[in-house]
Amino acid sequence: MGHCWSKFLRIFKCLYGDSKDEEELYSELTSKNVHIITNIQSWEEKLTEATRDGKILVANFSTPWSGPCRSIASTYGELADKYPSLMFLTVDVDTLAEFSTSWEISATPTFFFIKEGRQVDKFVGADKVQLPKKIAAVANATRV
Repeated sequence: MGHCWSKFLRIFKCLYGDSKDEEELYSELTSKNVHIITNIQSWEEKLTEATRDGKILVANFSTPWSGPCRSIASTYGELADKYPSLMFLTVDVDTLAEFSTSWEISATPTFFFIKEGRQVDKFVGADKVQLPKKIAAVANATRV
């Protein structure tokens, strides 16, 4: 019970403005190769960087408190480590609610694959078997 309560308090603090707790919470859910997006400026910078470097951007629209988002986070982090030719982002849909709405997010996690600023594919859900297949296919398509 104590462990769950402490997690709840950390998530509550995250949602209500303690950015240090937000960063700590996300650090538990990702790898060093996943960039956490919490503002539009960082989104635009990463999008520009991916386009400039010829990389496909994989954007995971999620929340740190969602069960499915938490369950797929380690797999997503492992994929980010496995495919450095792609750029991996995690967008907090609570922090960037209006921005996320513009992407028509109806469920989390939702993964968008973006090439040269345009969406080329989309994957919804926390399927630990299908997501790696989708990312492998995207990575292999960039090598051709």
